[in-house]
Amino acid sequence: MIAASAGVKIMVATRPVDFRKGADGLAALVREQLQHDPFAGTIFVFRSKRADRLKILAWDGSGLVLLWKRLEHSAFRWPPISDGVMRLSASQLAALMDGLDWSRLHARDTASPTATS
Repeated sequence: MIAASAGVKIMVATRPVDFRKGADGLAALVREQLQHDPFAGTIFVFRSKRADRLKILAWDGSGLVLLWKRLEHSAFRWPPISDGVMRLSASQLAALMDGLDWSRLHARDTASPTATS
């Protein structure tokens, strides 16, 4: 499993996409339909119509990375189908990738320190 760092933005396209698209096609979809920059370091997650496959698109600073995963005996838990994107935390992405119910994970609010001792 590939883990995302806690500070990275993770966006899920909530509408299924054509899974014949490669990295360039998904980057064009991110720019044109989702109105985001595919080269800004954000991780973009896409779903298939059957909900048993996902593709992850990320820019690592030197090129586009495309990860594809298929669950063999179940389906991924996806947000309701709608237009636009939804933000996930790194732990929610890890749960989604494992086929778990990511919606049960909620980030705790943590206060930033105000001074050092």
